[in-house]
Amino acid sequence: MEICDRYGRTIVDIRVSITQHCNLNCIYCHHEGYHERSNSVKRAEMTAEEIQRLVSVSRRVGIKRVKITGGEPLLRHDVFEIISKLSKLKGINEVSLVTNGVLLDQDTCDRLKYEGLKRINISLDTLDSQTYFDVTRKNMLTKVLDGITHAQNSGLNPIKINTVLLKGINDTRIREFIEFAKKTGVILQLIELMTFDENNDTFFNRYHVDPSPIEEVLEGIAKHIEVRQMQQRKRYHLNDGTVIEIVRPMHNSAFCANCKRLRVTSDGHLKPCLMREDNLIDIITPIRRNVSDEEIYQLLLQAIALREPFFKE
Repeated sequence: MEICDRYGRTIVDIRVSITQHCNLNCIYCHHEGYHERSNSVKRAEMTAEEIQRLVSVSRRVGIKRVKITGGEPLLRHDVFEIISKLSKLKGINEVSLVTNGVLLDQDTCDRLKYEGLKRINISLDTLDSQTYFDVTRKNMLTKVLDGITHAQNSGLNPIKINTVLLKGINDTRIREFIEFAKKTGVILQLIELMTFDENNDTFFNRYHVDPSPIEEVLEGIAKHIEVRQMQQRKRYHLNDGTVIEIVRPMHNSAFCANCKRLRVTSDGHLKPCLMREDNLIDIITPIRRNVSDEEIYQLLLQAIALREPFFKE
């Protein structure tokens, strides 16, 4: 059964962060919109069984797709178990994963596919080794490029490359990314840099790129422009088969009006909106008290009731 929030938006996918740990230190990371507060209670990460139970109950509100995120989710020793448990749930049509790609050797990709992972998003903000180090603080570009090949060999398709647009870092290299997407067959996803406080964010003001000029160029060369139902994202299909998607979350009322996602933090809070931290609902404490599925369901309904578009008309 599909449940709508107060704004008529159904909830069909859930984004579950399974860890805050990462093996990179990207300069723009927003930690899935969750920043630990000094007065917060330190909780252990959700176990595979706890994640399975939460997602299982969430099917009652209409969840059909699960995206596993982090931190870097492949750092979890039980990531294969988590994927296996979720992919076996009746009614869950797709389990996907977002990774920085560093740990994607061939055995890992084969195992991910075997356990039921359908597809994968790999973060890649530059094709230049020095720039990669400047962004991530690590010399891992070769591993990531190899990881893309390994994921393709395992059939984890379609592979999306998540590229955050950064002024002075990669905004003048978009053609190189398009050529890379053409050569490898990946979907290139160009993502607008986000901030949670524009009025007090020197980093955002320094590095933010308005995607509009890029969209104008793509509109002139695209064979077909698709507007996806999810967040009204535009997907540009070029004549050579290359596919480019633009993600514009900032000041975009259409993006928010079409958000069908609920989030879960790695320490077990339901997060109705990426941009807010003042309306989280503790779901892990009741689960660890072994409350009934009905009580978990009611907490999910509470989180949905708290959802509202961050950017409005």
